[in-house]
Amino acid sequence: MRQKPQNILSLALCACLASASAGASVREQVIATERAFAKTMADRDKPGFSKFISAEAIFLSGDKPLRGKSQVIDAWSQYFKAPQAPFSWEPANVEVLESGTLALSSGPVRDPAGKLIGTFSSIWRREARNTWRIVFDKGNDVCTP
Repeated sequence: MRQKPQNILSLALCACLASASAGASVREQVIATERAFAKTMADRDKPGFSKFISAEAIFLSGDKPLRGKSQVIDAWSQYFKAPQAPFSWEPANVEVLESGTLALSSGPVRDPAGKLIGTFSSIWRREARNTWRIVFDKGNDVCTP
């Protein structure tokens, strides 16, 4: 059976649109995941927070990297002690690899009054269907002008 050129073109266009749509939905998935992760801090939900951390995560904060989920959770436990979260964050930029397996999110970090105190960059890895976990995280102080 021989395909007409316009049918082949239509199929190719549909495939491209489906791919672009899938890429956009994966990006939205990472944005939603980052927001849910940030909400665990606002809600004072340390067990929920831990679910977003990969077993082999590396958090770069302070002088020594935190390696592995248990070190990250131990170090970040201090941020869950007070009734009010000491800071908040939100994704401003999210990029996802074409393969849909790794993503970068970054954005502002604010104190409880809303003042910008830093920025963050996180690398997310898709570890299972619709399950993203942080593998690298780095916070940065705000540079003074």
